[in-house]
Amino acid sequence: MHVIFWTALIILGYTFCGYAALMWLLAKYRHSENHQETCPKSQPSESISILIAAHNEADHIKQRIRNLLDSDFIDEQWEIIVVSDGSNDGTAKIAQQIKHPKLKVIEMAHRQGKAACINIAADAAKSEILIFTDARQSFASDTITELTRPFADPDVVGVGGELHIASSQPGALSGLNNYWRLECKLRSNESRFWSTVGCSGAIYALRAESFKAIPEDTLLDDIVIPMQATRDGGRLLFKQSARAFDPHPLNSGRERARKIRTLAGNFQMLFRYHRWICPWGHPQWWQLISHKYLRILAPAFLVLCAISNTALLSSHSLYVALGSIQAATYSIALLGLYTPLSRFRPFSIAASFLFLNAMVIGGLFFFLAPRKQRGWQ
Repeated sequence: MHVIFWTALIILGYTFCGYAALMWLLAKYRHSENHQETCPKSQPSESISILIAAHNEADHIKQRIRNLLDSDFIDEQWEIIVVSDGSNDGTAKIAQQIKHPKLKVIEMAHRQGKAACINIAADAAKSEILIFTDARQSFASDTITELTRPFADPDVVGVGGELHIASSQPGALSGLNNYWRLECKLRSNESRFWSTVGCSGAIYALRAESFKAIPEDTLLDDIVIPMQATRDGGRLLFKQSARAFDPHPLNSGRERARKIRTLAGNFQMLFRYHRWICPWGHPQWWQLISHKYLRILAPAFLVLCAISNTALLSSHSLYVALGSIQAATYSIALLGLYTPLSRFRPFSIAASFLFLNAMVIGGLFFFLAPRKQRGWQ
């Protein structure tokens, strides 16, 4: 029981704090050694294809295309490709109403899933750089310029931007805002160290030559696509100055569905691309394990930690203190989830922590469900 408890506690400490702290130190060391990411002032001359996979986005698609057309990139070598995935609300027709020579709309008669639409859009693209985005978000005017600048470095195969999500109202899951900020900081430090793991599907760019088609049932396309691109050692950067904005704040219903699919995607990726966790399978194997896979194992270690701690209560006062901390943390989390105390930050943060770990269980069941998953995030 002593071994189980301390092993679980050390792994949990590394998962939630240790890896982020280590990455901060490594990024700081590389910065001090002048190994900073390449961000030349001039924009590369490569052509650009902006890809949007959409399903029933009639309320957003027109504004989204206009937003892209208002960007400050001025170059004849660009195009926008919209793939409407069996939409029945007129998404394709609305997009086609925007008469622009650089806009191409592909209408799928039947729904095939987001991954299939991404493959179709990438296959139709004629440019050297692919920019992946969604219909709901908007870009800052200089986002495309900021996303493409780092490609002047031949080592860079992809660049992810920062997604700014509208702040949630005080409540049980308002602590998710803090989680997202920490996630962006971790990606930034990974990028400064060498290369980050994955991107936000709403804003990232990739060299077309590095894109590889993904299976149509892929749940986590914004991780799988960049991981495939970096398998040969190229860099995936995180660029905070490349900004996308999501007008919808995090809420319990939407975030529950999104998080379950995301975590199910992590399970899918673990079993489908199992070689990536080996040193000879992917150059970012250690980061992938630390950043993604230990998080989906965390609930099991939390349970082991609680059970072994309970069994050891009578052996030493230290275990009484540690057990009390665990009990207090879970109590605060439950109060944050189910009482008005959620308006206070400690309760909302604890509630969000419990929520995210509970969603891992939901993600596992979603992954194991005996039906083909082709929904949208």
